[in-house]
Amino acid sequence: MRTTVLALAAIAAVACSNGRTQAQDVRLPQAVPNAQVDSSRATAITRAVARVSPSVVTVQTQAVQRVPVDMFGGSVAEPVAGLGSGFFIRQDGVVLTNAHVVRGATDVSVALRDGTTYQAKVLGIDQVNDLAVLKVDATGLPVAPLGNSSSLLIGEWAIAIGNPYGFVLANTEPSVTVGVISATGRNLIAQAEGGGAYVDMIQTDAAINPGNSGGPLVNAAGQIIGVNSSIYSPSGGSVGLGFAIPINRALRVAEDLIAHGTVRRPWVGIKPAVAQPGQPGVRPVRGAVVASVTPGSPAAAAGIQRGDVIVQAGDHAVHNAYDWEAALLELHVGDNIPVTVERGGRPTKVNVRVADLPEVSAPSVTALRAIDLVTLTPAIRAEHGIRSQAGAYVQTVSQQVSNQIGLEQGDVIVQINRMRVTSAEDAAQALNAVRGLVVMYVERSGQLYSTEFVIQ
Repeated sequence: MRTTVLALAAIAAVACSNGRTQAQDVRLPQAVPNAQVDSSRATAITRAVARVSPSVVTVQTQAVQRVPVDMFGGSVAEPVAGLGSGFFIRQDGVVLTNAHVVRGATDVSVALRDGTTYQAKVLGIDQVNDLAVLKVDATGLPVAPLGNSSSLLIGEWAIAIGNPYGFVLANTEPSVTVGVISATGRNLIAQAEGGGAYVDMIQTDAAINPGNSGGPLVNAAGQIIGVNSSIYSPSGGSVGLGFAIPINRALRVAEDLIAHGTVRRPWVGIKPAVAQPGQPGVRPVRGAVVASVTPGSPAAAAGIQRGDVIVQAGDHAVHNAYDWEAALLELHVGDNIPVTVERGGRPTKVNVRVADLPEVSAPSVTALRAIDLVTLTPAIRAEHGIRSQAGAYVQTVSQQVSNQIGLEQGDVIVQINRMRVTSAEDAAQALNAVRGLVVMYVERSGQLYSTEFVIQ
């Protein structure tokens, strides 16, 4: 007997007593009305997502990188696309995202969930906190309610919204993952998507994957409580260890970036000793051991000495060097902070007045109308661990000039062509006067590098 299979049809074959078959209609169940879905399946999480997701955007970037083409060092410039997330914090088009999402980008655009795309301007980047503020030319944009990251409950719902792997999914509609607040005040000093060290972070087991960076972390009330920034992952994918910047700190940074394009970094002139867990010969201590005090700094004026152990900074208990760095992030220039140190086993309380970084208060000169330089001083050398005895410290440099000549903020210019640089004025005069090929030597992260470019 021959059997015939009919796929994707609403007909079934039934056997009759005489061996023949006949067709019979198969009726499919009716869809549940929307009103019944809303009442039976809507939860605090779905309501929170509906409240926040309209404010979430996809941040698309374009950068240029040099790609080697032969074994002799030849290379060509190729465009590289990048992707992240962000969200509106003002109706006039101000977007908050991560610094590592837009770092080095020559072109930035923002896409809403309906696909509407705007060109974006970078108002400011703060690498230390891994935050950036963008601006699009539009008004009346959706803004989600902001929560209070100082009152989080361990175990409460946490919702991560963003656009992971957006190029693969080819969709600007944000996606959602759910978990809980696993911990607060976490210090992440390991491999992460954003790189570097993150202190005083919110930890969550809501899945955060590449492309989620810059999107909001949301509570069950539909309030943004953090900015998704990084994951800890041996494999590169989410393993339930996600981290977000607390929204209270993110907003303070955003206010500075919007108003000034930069952040006034609190400085007291203390370098704590950082011991790696399990390092041979390192005995665990309670607090942060002061490894060095910058001469002329606020800490030196307050009487803090090398070898002191910081155990309290304002309202923050200090258990290690990273707790001390986290306490600094809560301060503003001009604040007075009570600091408790142990010296010889006895506690001592001192008051420290927070100042600007030494390079901020130093007089600066401008080169090529895009580079702000200050003369290297002992305080700047001590604060940034600079080995060169003299030079011009790069306080700021425009993104365009940075891409063109390879100079970065924090570099120290030590030589231009055959001229040794001893001050900011030396460097500015040379760069403003020279025409043609320039060979410039800079110190970066303790190493000496050279860069070549042409000034016409």
